[in-house]
Amino acid sequence: MKKINTDVVVIGAGTAGLSAYRNAKKYTSEVLMIESGVYGTTCARVGCMPSKLLIAAAEAAHQIEVAPKFGINVKPAEIDGKAVMARVKHERDRFVGFVVEAVDELPEQDKLRGSAKFINSHTVQLDDHTQITAKRFVIATGSRPSYPGAFNNFGDRLVINDNVFDWDDLPDSVAVFGPGVIGLELGQALHRLGVKVKVFGVGGGLGPLTDPIVKDYATTVFSDEFYLDTDAKVSDMKQVGDKAELTYIDKQGKPQTEQFDYVLAATGRVPNVDNLRLENTTLELDERGVPLADPHTMQCLDGSGNAPIFIAGDASNQIPLLHEAADQGTIAGENAGRFPDVRVGLRRAKLAAVFSDPQIAMVGASYKELEKQYGNCGCFAIGEVSFENQGRSRVMLKNKGHMRVYAEQGTGLFLGAEFVGPAAEHIAHLLAWALQNKMTVPQMLDMPFYHPVIEEGLRTALRNLNANLKFGPDIIKHCLECGPGA
Repeated sequence: MKKINTDVVVIGAGTAGLSAYRNAKKYTSEVLMIESGVYGTTCARVGCMPSKLLIAAAEAAHQIEVAPKFGINVKPAEIDGKAVMARVKHERDRFVGFVVEAVDELPEQDKLRGSAKFINSHTVQLDDHTQITAKRFVIATGSRPSYPGAFNNFGDRLVINDNVFDWDDLPDSVAVFGPGVIGLELGQALHRLGVKVKVFGVGGGLGPLTDPIVKDYATTVFSDEFYLDTDAKVSDMKQVGDKAELTYIDKQGKPQTEQFDYVLAATGRVPNVDNLRLENTTLELDERGVPLADPHTMQCLDGSGNAPIFIAGDASNQIPLLHEAADQGTIAGENAGRFPDVRVGLRRAKLAAVFSDPQIAMVGASYKELEKQYGNCGCFAIGEVSFENQGRSRVMLKNKGHMRVYAEQGTGLFLGAEFVGPAAEHIAHLLAWALQNKMTVPQMLDMPFYHPVIEEGLRTALRNLNANLKFGPDIIKHCLECGPGA
């Protein structure tokens, strides 16, 4: 058994792990990084990048479909599934290659392969060949898809989003379980690429939305395009030959039995911490076995209040987004490197986007969080706008959307937003910058808005919010400058 002593060990070489490694290196040269799987981040291999490649192909097909509405008549699109998937995989591999190249550039002596398990808070064992004692650790082991055990009844007809990007061709039909971010993006993309898709959910949720007005609007819009039941009743799940068969109650209340080429389980992800033997450490764990951690320092909690273990990225079960993983990795790595000098790191304004069409975005505090924080005291106000009559949106035939923005009564401080609509990914950035700079709604309205742009819809929502805060007048319905979204 080989034995190693070092200052810092980073477990995991994904986005968070690489960031933690580089930042720990600022304070000590003795940093090791352990990886048990293939190099290349979740985002590059099976997440944000390949999914956007599939979505881009779907958008190209959709533009041909809607062209006649502009008076442009074209032949129906002929979708070459093999060509679509070939481009997805080729570009995916290119993105992964950049990550692998970055890992290859790291010193060989700093990279170890194998599965790490804690013996105690200062020691891990790497498979059956190496024991490493370190002064500090960073857990950056990522996450993996999770689904109910009953889905195993579908046999090899069951896939997760990781599998989709290895297809050589598009299937004829797919049942998607889980209308969250992954299920909604992939389900709509496959539908627009000619695949028969039905999306099933439980409990009425859609994407990350918590505002009931926005959620109901979005559910209606997506249901108009493809079969979507956010609170489905499904039974008799099984594999029949080379098909997946299931029985469900349709939206008219009638039982239907249908077969699909595949069932895509997009029902969530779980942190990869269950095989680390964290019970051998002094860390405090939640009900799922995930270490509790300070979100500002990424230091794990234990009885001493000064644990030598930090956590970052999807493993932390906090905000599973690439930019958050990188930020958490930076904080965890710096604090592990300079321990015991643990400092608060920069946590940016909350920002999330779903690349559906129309897009969904969340900024800052959600409606659900504000309801919990403020209750029914009327301490926060809401402004809103529909994009159905917004000028630039109608010009582009992208006029589906509804936005709700929130601010604190009295101060006018902007708190957050939930919305579905065109260019949501871009508008969300403007709002996140305003939130991080602690701007009030009147200050936001002092910013420039060009004409005609989709962002004028945001201005209308802010003006409505300003009026509800009693800082400004009500919107005049037919005034070009005031509403509805110019």
